[in-house]
Amino acid sequence: MTPFFAVAGALVEPPAWMVLPFCALLLCIAMLPLLASGFWEHHFKKVSLGLGLCAIAYYAIDRHDLVPVFHTLEEYIGFMALIGSLFVITGSINVRVKGESAPWKNAVFLFFGAMLATVVGTTGASMLLIRPWISMNKYRITSYHIVFFIFIISNVGGSLTPAGNPPLYMGFLRGVGFWWTLQNLWPSWLLAVTLLVALFYVLDVRNFHRAPRQLQEHVEEEHEHWKTRGLLHLVWLGVVLGTMLLPRDLKIGTEAFALPVSALIMAAAALISYKTTPVQVHEANHFSFGPVKEVGWLFIGIFLTMRPALDILQGGHALTISTPLEFYFSSGALSAFLDNAPTYLAFLTAAMGREHASVDEVAQVAQFASSHGAYVLAVSMGANFFGAGSYIGNGPNFMVKAIADKAHVHTPSFPGYLIKYSVPMLLPILAFVGWVFLGRGH
Repeated sequence: MTPFFAVAGALVEPPAWMVLPFCALLLCIAMLPLLASGFWEHHFKKVSLGLGLCAIAYYAIDRHDLVPVFHTLEEYIGFMALIGSLFVITGSINVRVKGESAPWKNAVFLFFGAMLATVVGTTGASMLLIRPWISMNKYRITSYHIVFFIFIISNVGGSLTPAGNPPLYMGFLRGVGFWWTLQNLWPSWLLAVTLLVALFYVLDVRNFHRAPRQLQEHVEEEHEHWKTRGLLHLVWLGVVLGTMLLPRDLKIGTEAFALPVSALIMAAAALISYKTTPVQVHEANHFSFGPVKEVGWLFIGIFLTMRPALDILQGGHALTISTPLEFYFSSGALSAFLDNAPTYLAFLTAAMGREHASVDEVAQVAQFASSHGAYVLAVSMGANFFGAGSYIGNGPNFMVKAIADKAHVHTPSFPGYLIKYSVPMLLPILAFVGWVFLGRGH
């Protein structure tokens, strides 16, 4: 019998039925808020954790090996440390806007937000800008304002560097150069962001012209006024982003389970930032831990239930893809419903496996990025861009929705997000971008 805390050896592929808890959790997230909102509101924590325990039971009882579970929990802690610390620190910075925004100003704001996400990460940019975004559109804000904010700032915008971007950070830790993504992704980033901003502008102009004429004239004549408080907390934001450069193996604990030192530093920076923030700033931001708690409870279930699914995928038997464009759409399809960081890693592993190279060898990863860059580009684009495909494709998505809901802004349901926005608007643009950069001559 294999001891529970043995070091994992060769990958043992789970049975196909072990994807059922993950599928069940996705269905619950999608349907229960519509069909049984009261039940879901009061019991979503139990549902998420209960389904996660099914995966733990499989590894404990059937495999007699909890190492994959502990490694998953390490990844979850690192994920939540990054998400949570950025949420807390940006909640200590208050950006106030007076005045109603015109469509062209909204378009500029979204493009600026995409560039900011490249520097401070999608979570940092989302938490810093979502409240001003709601405020500057308060008289005519609709669902598409929130959805396109998620598309552009919470996902596609942060695709150029590993700073604050978990999927690219995973690649950086394994040997993909820090500047490799900037050098290779910027054309596809620019095209995707430009097309999304252009589509938003068309929709926003239509919405603007439906407003009363008096409001239109008022918006066109009025100038926005911006005020900020708490900019010193950018220091703690820099500390959080700086910890991403620490060695991956810098941990405290045992071989079976260890806490990343970077996660501990992130938590400390967030605690100091929170304790040194005046109450008035938190009140102005309507700050509460509700959104990050909701993300934490849902993603513990997602991380645990997706562990068997990722083992099946990395086993190689489920993959019959070969071209960069196929890797782009496959990693994108999974990233839309899984956290995009492990999705990136799974498909990078699969792509390198075709060349008998190991994702755990830094030199081999660097060589693969140099000699087979189209595949790394495809996985990077797919995992990052398609994280906008649903509320659970990327951590900031749910937090943006939760903040918007708290501000009494109507947001689409899980199915509504897919049916009204993701499939008819986001997918054609991302398909076109993929074809332009991966479908010709590869």
